[in-house]
Amino acid sequence: MSHCNNSSQRLQRLLDSDQPTILCGGLKGIEKESLRIASNGKIAQTPHPAPLGAALTHPYITTDYSEALIELITPPFADIKDTLAYLDTIHLFVHSQLGSELLLATSMPCGIDGDESIPIAEYGSSNVGRMKHVYRQGLWHRYGRTMQAIAGIHFNYSVPEALWAVLLKQESSPLDLNAFTAQAYFGLIRNFQRIGWIILYLFGASPAICKNFFKSRPSLMAQFEQFDQGTVYHPYATSLRMSDIGYKSKNQASLKIDYNSIEGYVDTLTAAISTPYPEYEKLGVLVNGEYQQLNGNILQIENEFYSTIRPKQIAESCEKPTLALKRRGVRYVEMRSLDLDVFNPIGIDENTARFIEALLLTCLLTDSPAVQDTDRQTFNNNQLAVANTGRKPGLMLEKNGQKILLQDWANDIIESMQPVCAILDHNNPDRPYSLALQEQQAVANNPELTASAQILQILGTEKIPFAAFGINQSRQHQAYFAGRQLDSAAHQKMLDMARQSHAKQQEIEAAPQLPFQEFLNRYFSQIGCKDHDPA
Repeated sequence: MSHCNNSSQRLQRLLDSDQPTILCGGLKGIEKESLRIASNGKIAQTPHPAPLGAALTHPYITTDYSEALIELITPPFADIKDTLAYLDTIHLFVHSQLGSELLLATSMPCGIDGDESIPIAEYGSSNVGRMKHVYRQGLWHRYGRTMQAIAGIHFNYSVPEALWAVLLKQESSPLDLNAFTAQAYFGLIRNFQRIGWIILYLFGASPAICKNFFKSRPSLMAQFEQFDQGTVYHPYATSLRMSDIGYKSKNQASLKIDYNSIEGYVDTLTAAISTPYPEYEKLGVLVNGEYQQLNGNILQIENEFYSTIRPKQIAESCEKPTLALKRRGVRYVEMRSLDLDVFNPIGIDENTARFIEALLLTCLLTDSPAVQDTDRQTFNNNQLAVANTGRKPGLMLEKNGQKILLQDWANDIIESMQPVCAILDHNNPDRPYSLALQEQQAVANNPELTASAQILQILGTEKIPFAAFGINQSRQHQAYFAGRQLDSAAHQKMLDMARQSHAKQQEIEAAPQLPFQEFLNRYFSQIGCKDHDPA
């Protein structure tokens, strides 16, 4: 039986019941990273702007790897329109405080001059702030800073709460609700690993890279063709952000993280965090009084593990993410393979978001066999093939041990999503989900319609390097926000949040602090540990 097709019993039972609309109203949240760049196009060397609040404690405006890599986070909403409206509001506020700086529209960074030009994010003097900074130091020593300056969108999705009890009953499962929910979420994740390459094909927007991206690792540039003096590319690439030159490493390639059950996932990830890795041990942890990394293990903490989709649970104060999962199960999934939409001022449009929601639900409602080691390799090979050559005519992928044309498989996936989109459209005469699906159907059948093809066409027609294209788009986005104003109540609310976040950071820093090493020991052993989320 092929994966993700219409013969899903779970979907059929829902369609046969009188309550298929229970699929509607799952919560959607978005995390969007953007590199702050100076007006000259170079990565900003200024600190995270104080009027935006404290990156350590602000719930919606923070930094990712670099002081210059801003991360904007929405709360989760049932209606994607509300999620995107919130993201728009945060953007409006951020742009009003940036002065002459821009937010880079592209996922792949331009305007960097080697690792040293990328300032590592700072979070103040508290133990939790230091831990976040030292973790990022470790990433630098392990992978280089340039890799960490890549931006993307994370799409957070939680299945409607009421659905779980219905599915449990329909399937007469012997599991309790929490265990059943976790099992179903892991089924969704495995199916997304099977077919997630379609996100790279449809929405990939990084077919080219600035040459200065390779300054700290020049040997990597040889695998690309030259587009112009400042740009390299693969002619049929979709998302080089998701290729091997993106955030990947040799030691992570050998990690066999188990997605067949929540127990297996927690156990294998915990092992990676607690297993020493000789190459990293050589770097040292505390060298000449300075912390180089949190530890010398394969992974310093869970967040270091790179994956296209993660099971998530909201961690309590100072609780490790794996323990949060173990104790309370899966709360939502975080889909991480989306490039920034360079043609949209907030980096994602409504149709894309609707497509993703329908895809994730289709993955949930489709049978999802356990994954073997060979499957893992296949999923990775398919993803890399699409990232590097996804628009190549006649590209074949591997599905269930057979070769299949990318276009044929994409059409199968889109067809399998139709019933879910029809349910999600529930009485809406505009049929927004079905229309979003139709739009992607056209892209599936015509690679020229992909964002990656459009970007390369603009570079060729206008005879500009990728960096100039990125700056042009960024300036257009800046002008779009400059031409609008937040209403005074919303603006005041944002200023208040910023002020509260600074006060909160000061409060954390004013409290008595353990010696840093003892704080780390308590965090990793989870004994007597009371502080804030260190990720």
